[in-house]
Amino acid sequence: METAIYQAYVRILTRELRPATGCTEPIAIAYAAAMARNTLGAVPDEIQAHCSGNIIKNVYGVTVPNSGGGRGVEIAAALGAVAGNADRELEVLARVSPEDLDRARGMVRRGKCSCLLAENAPPLYIRIEARAGADRCEVELEGGHTQIRRITRNGTVLQEHPASQDPLQADKALLSLAGIYEFANVLRAEDVCAVLDRQIACNTQIASEGLAHPYGACVGRTLMQEYDAKDIRIRATAMAAAGSDARMSGCPMPVVINSGSGNQGMAVSLPVIAYADELNATREQTYRALALANLIALLQKRYIGNLSAFCGAVCAAVGAVCGIAFLHGADEAILGKVINNTLCNVGGIVCDGAKPSCAAKIAAAVNAGLLGWAIAQRSGYAFGAGQGIASDDAEQTIANVGRMGRDGMRQTDTEILHIMLEQKRENCS
Repeated sequence: METAIYQAYVRILTRELRPATGCTEPIAIAYAAAMARNTLGAVPDEIQAHCSGNIIKNVYGVTVPNSGGGRGVEIAAALGAVAGNADRELEVLARVSPEDLDRARGMVRRGKCSCLLAENAPPLYIRIEARAGADRCEVELEGGHTQIRRITRNGTVLQEHPASQDPLQADKALLSLAGIYEFANVLRAEDVCAVLDRQIACNTQIASEGLAHPYGACVGRTLMQEYDAKDIRIRATAMAAAGSDARMSGCPMPVVINSGSGNQGMAVSLPVIAYADELNATREQTYRALALANLIALLQKRYIGNLSAFCGAVCAAVGAVCGIAFLHGADEAILGKVINNTLCNVGGIVCDGAKPSCAAKIAAAVNAGLLGWAIAQRSGYAFGAGQGIASDDAEQTIANVGRMGRDGMRQTDTEILHIMLEQKRENCS
């Protein structure tokens, strides 16, 4: 494998697989608010959070970590402004004292934190406007959960960066199914052990927490109790769902993300980890399978983008089952069939925000991936050209699905947001 491509893939894994405490959209709001406090040099008296529809959608129904069960943009911004440690980026709310929580709740109760829809904004966009006494500041994020676009204080620009784009865009342009398969086969463990050991440790810990305690809809626990827990397919699916159960309900344990999402980070890794344990795979075999799984998920999201109306759990599940198949000796052709069979089955799952039902979508997507792999193994069959959006070439199928999720589902995204906001108004009336 060419050294430049190999190093690009290592950089992608190193920079994408980051730890985050809590759902990344409310955490991004908290991070921006913490940056605003740092800019002002004091806790703001008042905050306005101007957010894109996709940000609002993904904050509406998820519990903010260390918030005492709070949900929504307002409590995320208030906690970030009062207690956030911006230096920890996506772990900005890792430590919140009872006094901090009381102060943040007080800000929300007095109407000092408000959320406004940023019209015609990019999918991932947050602008915090904050005031402390006579001083005012703005902190603008765009394109990434911690990606600063601009910071101003009293009208003076303190930081400004070019229109946001993925800093790994050039590296990700080198991703291909053939390249990922080759990379996994020649991977040197020492190049990825630190980042993948962290993914294994963090994501396994929160999955165990979700299986041990009743979070959310208890999707993971239900799978283990209602089906044969000795079946590795059930255990692998339940682990991924249980991690989401805990995280969507405010568990403050960190998760290693994929494509900017903790749910996707868990869905792409935990089934592979479960199968690796079942097969007594070596550490090196596990690293290779996890690297392949993560990169195949990222290959798909390169076409779709981090936030859209397309459920990213599907991309993650496709990656996970490809990793599982790789552990069993699958070649590139089988991986292509797994991709086609899964995307042509559950490629229509919509993202209607982060919330407890994400765990069920993860379970459905992983189960569909395992079915797609079984079909490929037993009959050699793959859904292909002439069947809807499928192509005989798996990469073209990925591109087709990406086009559908990125362009075709824009109006779907808008309607989902309208429905959610209408329900919010009805609940508040």
